Amino acid sequence: MSTISNNAKAVFEKISQQAMLPLYFHKRREVSLSALQALYAAGIRVVEYTNRGQEALENFKAMLALRNASMPDMLLGIGTIKNEHQAKDYHEAGADFLISPCFYQPISDYVQKHNLTWIPGCMSASEINLAAQNGVGFVKLFPGNLLGPGYVSAIKPLFPDLLFMPTGGVSLEQENIQGWFKAGVTAVGMGSKLITNDVLENEDYATLTNTTKKILALTQTIKNNL
Repeated sequence: MSTISNNAKAVFEKISQQAMLPLYFHKRREVSLSALQALYAAGIRVVEYTNRGQEALENFKAMLALRNASMPDMLLGIGTIKNEHQAKDYHEAGADFLISPCFYQPISDYVQKHNLTWIPGCMSASEINLAAQNGVGFVKLFPGNLLGPGYVSAIKPLFPDLLFMPTGGVSLEQENIQGWFKAGVTAVGMGSKLITNDVLENEDYATLTNTTKKILALTQTIKNNL
């Protein structure tokens, strides 16, 4: 079993401090870039872009260039990595971390070979255990809406050294967010409930910044007061 690298620990710590991880995709490059700037203006310093369309890789490269030019303290990762070829493409592009919807051994082998930071998605105890045996330190619980906080409460004692983050099923309501953190998650993934299609299509970046500021403050307050 491999050990967790210092780079991975630094990424995990930054996600933990932020207590939430915004994730999104848009096929238009200018929208993807502007949304990143809006999130940064809200205080976000770790973002997951989603590999969900043919434009994703080139958009991501443009986002990395923007980050390098004007947001040097931002970590930019890529999600929905489903095979080792995608892992290679985004690794070579310069992704700070990779996230998958599932555990897939060839991806695990690739990230271990190249000492990359990877957060796989898991649903069952068997998947979580397989991930742990492969040196994974941070697991995405997916789909969160099917699992729920009760699942985290049940599984966390079996894997006390693992960090967990639900994606899907996390809403903007305090009760929902509080339930996840009380169950023992490290952070919550925030997708279309935060970065809505309406906001992106209307290019309403002021609303995105304002809403994100509120949710960022809420999640950190909830986590810090447990």
